[in-house]
Amino acid sequence: MALPIGGKVVLDTNVLIDFLRAGMHTEWVLGGHGTVVRFISAIALLELRLGADTPKRKKAVDQIQQAFRAGRTLGLTPSTLDHAGRLFRAMYGNASGLSDRLGPMNDVLIALTAREIGATVITSNVLEFRRIARKIPGLKVTAP
Repeated sequence: MALPIGGKVVLDTNVLIDFLRAGMHTEWVLGGHGTVVRFISAIALLELRLGADTPKRKKAVDQIQQAFRAGRTLGLTPSTLDHAGRLFRAMYGNASGLSDRLGPMNDVLIALTAREIGATVITSNVLEFRRIARKIPGLKVTAP
């Protein structure tokens, strides 16, 4: 499938997991298109590393990490973390109704880092990211 957009993109963890499990979204993960500049969030790498519990899985995560050029891993700044904490609180309150706080927080962090560089988030979790985008002016979200 041809990539429908150009410019900067940040891949959500679920796109990377689909690639690892089912070979999906190869164009997004491995690149090869001049109009798309791919970035990976340090949060997505963290999530992948948490699931890399065998040598084969560790090697697969290494290969994904190597598929992104140097300087294309987005880290977190103190102001991003502060903004994420305030945004999470505004969206989820004290999160007492959530069985998992880490997943929604990671989505907020990925969204904020994408918006900081003017990138579109590529995600299979479009509904949640669009919900987040209502709180982050300028955030763009699309399915792979």
